[in-house]
Amino acid sequence: MEKGVPTVLVLASGRGERFAASGGGTHKLQALLAGKPVLARTLEAVAASGLPWHLEDAGHPGMGDSIAAAVRATPGASGWLVLPGDLPLVQVATLQVVADALARHAVVVPMYQGVRGHPVGFSAACRDALLALTGNRGASPVVQAQAALNAVGFIDVADEGTVTDIDTLQDLQRAEALLAQRF
Repeated sequence: MEKGVPTVLVLASGRGERFAASGGGTHKLQALLAGKPVLARTLEAVAASGLPWHLEDAGHPGMGDSIAAAVRATPGASGWLVLPGDLPLVQVATLQVVADALARHAVVVPMYQGVRGHPVGFSAACRDALLALTGNRGASPVVQAQAALNAVGFIDVADEGTVTDIDTLQDLQRAEALLAQRF
């Protein structure tokens, strides 16, 4: 695999319809989690990782479109970590572990207690496939294609933040409780 530092792509283009339907009074990324907006918490972890990053918030129709746009916006990147903006509890160490694992795999998927999480890492070898993404499926077709080549590294992490996304008001309340446990 290519060496270099991958860029974290923070995806913030979704409409947050499930959050509103669950009773949320604002967009989920602006909802307060322990006094700070969800997206601000995600960006704090990304910035603290020391990795370069790009915020994709242009309002694309689907996650695949958002990923393709973010890859296009970062042409010099040696790889990418795709991180939805609604994962405010992701830990700095997890971002760094996934980035480091891209030196050994075309795709890196963090696993928390057997559940696939984010960020998912992609090496530069995946560039063309990422650029071709459209619709709501995200990058799962790229992961599946690389899995067929035995080029996916599944790494166990002790970071519940990789699977704690904010889609509903109940998710926000759960994240609040998990955040309180850290301190």
